[in-house]
Formats: sequence, structure tokens, C-alpha cells
Amino acid sequence: MTYFPYSIHGETRPGRWLVTCDHARNTVPPDVNQGQLGLPQEDMERHIAYDIGAYGLSLHLGRLLNAPVIASNFSRLVIDPNRGEDDPTLLMKLYDGTIIPANRHADGTERERRLDAYYRPYHQALAQLAARPNTAILSVHSFTPQLRGRLPRPWHVGILSARDRRLADPLIRQLSAESDIVVGDNEPYLGDLPGDAIDRHATLPGRPSVLIELRNDLIAGEEAQSGWAERLAPALQQALAEVTSVSAGAV
Repeated sequence: MTYFPYSIHGETRPGRWLVTCDHARNTVPPDVNQGQLGLPQEDMERHIAYDIGAYGLSLHLGRLLNAPVIASNFSRLVIDPNRGEDDPTLLMKLYDGTIIPANRHADGTERERRLDAYYRPYHQALAQLAARPNTAILSVHSFTPQLRGRLPRPWHVGILSARDRRLADPLIRQLSAESDIVVGDNEPYLGDLPGDAIDRHATLPGRPSVLIELRNDLIAGEEAQSGWAERLAPALQQALAEVTSVSAGAV
């Protein structure tokens, strides 16, 4: 079976959104240590290997938003597509208390090989999709309810955006109005990471964008993923409509 480092769904859908899922799968390509990182399966099923539930949520959102979806097909532990090429966490050797055996002695040559084989093809395809006129990027991620040795995280959903708040602010307002959702503004992570996927494909080129983080226990199954997509899609469309209205008024 031929391995491919990314997948695209609904490429010809005409919606303005482009849905991206940087940490979609926990796949280890066959030419990385014979398809194994040296971790037990229980660790490969944890958040350290991929964003649990994010891929299914992305597919549901793509259908509801009538938008194309691009998803990586390699574990973030192989090489992280949501980091800049010069980021020290691009190829993780220790993550949330777990040593990654196949990465422990990975040198610059292996790092470059993985960039060429997986990371760069994904970003090249993403760039081509993002180049459609009037594209807005929605990056879908998930986070673990609690890191080892840390306090539980109280948020259901995090909206990440730093320099460009055009979509984040109206989206936070809408979601915060729902009494059963705890919304984090740049929580549990900051939305300003130089060189990450949003910075590269949205912030620097000037495209509207937002990154959504769902708590992974809330989207572990398909029914939950579909339910959250149905909650998020109208809010996303309304936020984009507000951005479009403001832009039109400024002309």
C-alpha cells in the first residue's frame, strides 16, 4: 500500500473556509524505524501522538461549512507540522513525561529527511488550497483534559488567535453566550507561535483565521464530533459574515 503524508477531502467544495487538521493521525510511516517509534500502543493512543477526535470533527465541519479539509497523515511525534522548521520542538524526544525512543538519537540528517518526506509535502498542499480567493482558515485541534502533574483544565473549547483577532473575537462572544460552554481565550495554549501553520498560511499572508481547540474527552466518538460540529459551524459562519461585513464597509 502506498503511503501518502496527507489527505484532502472535498477539494472542490466552494465554501470560503479551508479546514486544516495538523495532528489528525497517530500514523508512523513505514520508513521511520520500520513504522514504530518504540512506544507502547497505549502511548500512541494518547494525546502525545495526535489530537484525539480532531480529524473526525474536521470532516464534519468540512461538510457543514461546504469547505475543503486537509489533514496530515503522520504522527506529531514523527515531525510536528504545526511548528516552524527551526522550532526546537519540531522533532520531540520527550513529551508529557514520555521518552520517544525512535527520536532519541535522531540527528540533523534524519530531521531533514522527515521534513522532505512528510512535513513539506503537507505544507505545500495546504498552501495550494489556501491560495483560493477569499480563503479563511480554520485549524482544528484538541487538548487533553490534564497533563501529567498539572491541574485539570477547566475549558471545553479554546479559541486561539493573537495578532489577527477578526474571527476570534466574534467567535468567543457567540460561544461564551452559551451557558454550558467554558471558553478559553488563548487557552490552554497561546495563539501566537511564530512559524506555526496559522502563522505561515494565514497571519503572514493576511488571511482571516482561527484555531479551535476542543477538549478531547468531549469529541472522542463520532456522535460527539458531529454534535460539536453542528454547534460550531453556525458560530463560525456568523463570525466570518461579521468579518466580511466589516471589510465591505471599509471599502
